[in-house]
Formats: sequence, C-alpha cells, structure tokens
Amino acid sequence: MEKLLDMLRLMRPHQWVKNTFVFIGLLFGHAWQDSSLIAGVMLAFASFCLMSSAIYIINDMVDAEQDRHHPRKCRRPIASGRISPLAAALLAGLLGAFALGLASAVSWIVVAILVAYALMNVAYSLRLKHVVILDIFIIATGFMLRILAGTLGVGIPPSQWLLLCGLMVTLFLGFTKRRAEILALTEDSKAAHRKVLEHYSPVLLDKMIGVTAAGLIMSYSLYTMNPDTIRLHGTANLIYTVPFVMYGVFRYIYLLHHQRGGGDTSHDLVRDVHLIGVVVAWLAATLWLIA
Repeated sequence: MEKLLDMLRLMRPHQWVKNTFVFIGLLFGHAWQDSSLIAGVMLAFASFCLMSSAIYIINDMVDAEQDRHHPRKCRRPIASGRISPLAAALLAGLLGAFALGLASAVSWIVVAILVAYALMNVAYSLRLKHVVILDIFIIATGFMLRILAGTLGVGIPPSQWLLLCGLMVTLFLGFTKRRAEILALTEDSKAAHRKVLEHYSPVLLDKMIGVTAAGLIMSYSLYTMNPDTIRLHGTANLIYTVPFVMYGVFRYIYLLHHQRGGGDTSHDLVRDVHLIGVVVAWLAATLWLIA
C-alpha cells in the first residue's frame, strides 16, 4: 500500500490544477454549451494530466541527486530511495502512452501539441533548465501549449489577448518560483540543488516579478476593455473583475516574501484562504458577466 502511495506522490496529482489552463478557451470562447467541445477539452485536460505526471517523474529521476540537497524535495520518492529509477521509468512510459492515446481521440493537433510539450520538457530536464531566463520562458511555454490544446486543438479560435495574459501570468509564476527557491536554500546549497540559481539574485528576480506582475494586470485590463472582447461577451463590465486579479497578484507576492510561498503554485492555491477566495470570486463574477 505504501508503495502505491509513493507512486501516486511521484505523479504529483496536486499539480494537475495547472492543466486547468486547457479550459480557458472553453470559458472565454463561449463554447460551454457545445457538448462535443466540452468532451474534447476534457480529454485534452486528462491527456495533459497524464503527460505532465510522466514529465514530473522524468524530472525527478534526473534531479534525484540535486533534490537530496533540498530541505523539502529530499523527501520525494526517488530522491529518498523509496522508488527505484527503473520502476519510475516504467510508470512514466505507461502514463505517456495513455496520454497520447487520449489526445489522439481529440485531434492530431492535440497530439502534436502534447508531443511538443513532452519533448520540450525532456530537453528542459536534461539541459535547458540550466540556462538563465530561458528556463522560465520554457515553463511559460508549457502553459501556453495547454491553452492552445484547449483552443486550436478542439476548434476554438484562440484570443491573442488571452494568450498574452497567459504568458504574463506564467512568467510571473516562474520568476516567483525561482525567488522562492533562493529564499529556501542557503548560499552553499543553491548550486548543488539547481545550477541556474547561481545566475539569479533576489534583486534581479524582484525586478522581473515586478515587470511581469504589471504586465499581467495591464494586459488583462486591456483585454476586458478591448472592443472585440466587449462584442464577443456582450458586456463592457469585465473591467470590474480587474480588482480580483490585482488582489490575487499582490497576495501572491506577499506570500512569497512573508509566508515562504511561491515555490509551489498548486500548493499555495489550495492552502491560502485569500487566494481561494479571490479565485472563486473572480470566476463567479466572470461567469455571471459573460453568461
């Protein structure tokens, strides 16, 4: 039983919340009344959940030695020795195969996006995560591919404004993640855990966080006021959801600096009552305005 629980921990199902980016097109494309589109997006979401779990396993295999130097990641199943690399590799292969099978039931575009996501993340795990700034852009690209799978992959035209908002929010989360890693590690253990941290500094990351936070708030605000957005949703009142976005961004920055947050977005989203509240309030207000 303990072995099965370790396998489940290895898959990191709590991280599947990141794959909800697949549903953005369904929400803002007014496609929630089309059952075939809903089914396609659900399958795309499931395929990304399985593939992302496979990637997490591969990443844990590659990072096992470095994770042993981290105060929290040293408890992961592979780093702690509870799961062997062979068993982990078999599980990753099985999950990847099932993910491609589900994607093929949607469209060849979703399959192509999923393959691109997998190849990019394998390259990231093996080499590109050591390239400063590019490592964050690769993380952000993974989220953009999720959005495209839930739009182009099922036949929903993607909004350029939403793609820009998605890029800004994922860059913001990527830079806060690196900032949280620096806060959690000592100077001696930074390079041992993640080499790229040698090239980041708190001051540099704080500037990048500020730029992307401002870009996120501004791009979302401009999206709500865009004539095409008003025409599509039939309302000019989406501007009133901007304060929710601002509060969420500022709360996340507070958690980063005063509550040791920012290292795991999925964990922060389900543990902080303020973030839960603002996400629910934003979603409720958005649905009420556009539905």
